Amino acid sequence: MYGVASRNISNLIILEFIMIKEHCGVFGIVNHPEAAEITRLGLFALQHRGQESAGIFKCINGKCELHRGMGLVADVFPKLPREWRDSPGTMAIGHVRYSTAGKSVITNAQPFAVEFDKWNLAVAHNGTLSDAPRWRTHLKRTGAIFQGDFDTEIILHLAARRHRAGQPPWEAFEYALKNVEGAYSILALYEKGMAVARDPYGFRPLAMGRLGKAVVFSSETCAFDMIGAKYEREVEPGEIIFVTESGKIKSHCFSFSKRKAYCIFELVYFSRPDSMVFNESVYATRKRFGAVLADEHPVDADLIVPIPDSGMYAALGYSERSGIPFDLGIMRNHYVGRTFIRPSADDRKTAVNLKLNPIKEAIKGKRICLVEDSIVRGNTSRERVRTLRENGAKEVHMRISCPPHIQPCYYGIDFPSSDELIASRYSVDEIAKIIDADSLSYLSLDGMLSCVKQTCPKDYCHACFSGKYPVKPRLK
Repeated sequence: MYGVASRNISNLIILEFIMIKEHCGVFGIVNHPEAAEITRLGLFALQHRGQESAGIFKCINGKCELHRGMGLVADVFPKLPREWRDSPGTMAIGHVRYSTAGKSVITNAQPFAVEFDKWNLAVAHNGTLSDAPRWRTHLKRTGAIFQGDFDTEIILHLAARRHRAGQPPWEAFEYALKNVEGAYSILALYEKGMAVARDPYGFRPLAMGRLGKAVVFSSETCAFDMIGAKYEREVEPGEIIFVTESGKIKSHCFSFSKRKAYCIFELVYFSRPDSMVFNESVYATRKRFGAVLADEHPVDADLIVPIPDSGMYAALGYSERSGIPFDLGIMRNHYVGRTFIRPSADDRKTAVNLKLNPIKEAIKGKRICLVEDSIVRGNTSRERVRTLRENGAKEVHMRISCPPHIQPCYYGIDFPSSDELIASRYSVDEIAKIIDADSLSYLSLDGMLSCVKQTCPKDYCHACFSGKYPVKPRLK
């Protein structure tokens, strides 16, 4: 089964929306004869950004089709549907989803396709609107009927109202974006072309590239490497780009912010190390995190051992700066996905045990410095320390390549409440006791920001570490 596939997009109006923060991956391409297949390959490269569902919406000769399903890209798209191979399409957008709440069901998979007056419109959205509750209340009072609580529905309602009032589709879409706040890197596609936009703060990454005459967009540049495209530039914060079927581009700044707010956690954890994000090499930045961490918090240990894979490059930086040998003391099962982005605590705990296994011969009798990218809830860290001790580690010292998470995120990361963040309730020494580590230290905020080289440190959002929100959430 391929999930949902239909030639009639009017049957694809979303029936259920859930209040969910989306930290996902989006991909789009215009003016390529194999647009759907290229999008499928691009989604493979973005799989780390979402493992719950995947979908592609493609257009050819004024006809649009949607295909989406639950699971990994390989589950949903082991190959393209036969009818798609016969008419592959010249434009397509795709999405891989990671939700932090709500049901894991097909109706929540993206892209979302709706009837937009006489047009068939699909949207792939990464981010969270911080003013969603305010807009939801206003729209309901003025007659809007909501199917659920999904942020993207607000954008569609606002755009649809302007379109019914006489505005062309893209002007209506731009109007909607001008009137919402928060994080969005968003692709919209209909029969005549594609619109691509990024919020004026630039919370989430979005890159533009070229594949021959085709124009390509992706959450991360690693997808360009997958398909052989050339990275051209970032979509600028507050920029909206319109691309016609033939690949002609028009763009302008539709919204301006006095400051930028690039999510620093993209560089700490979410993005792939082979990507350029916010014009930074993720690989080089993570190594610098580790080197500065070694300067700030040295340790008397025999080995530097990373938590694979997200702690790998910080551990390399720590080892190079400290002179302590680096070793892979933990084996990762690469057939188990990322534990942080699993929907429930039980899922995460089970995945940790399946995913990571200590190599007894490497750690037995050794003083281990265990380098991890972050501690969010603390459950998985406790399990990791415990298994190292059970397999003979003499000491376990943890070093974390970012500051403690003390505040929730309202822009698309799974830090939903302070109560779930262990560092908001306990001191560093208390956390060390809870996870049974001999010592625990975090990279300082100033140390972390000193590691970014291509963008001014003040242009990063670090609200989850500092509590300083660039856009105050409107919770009512």
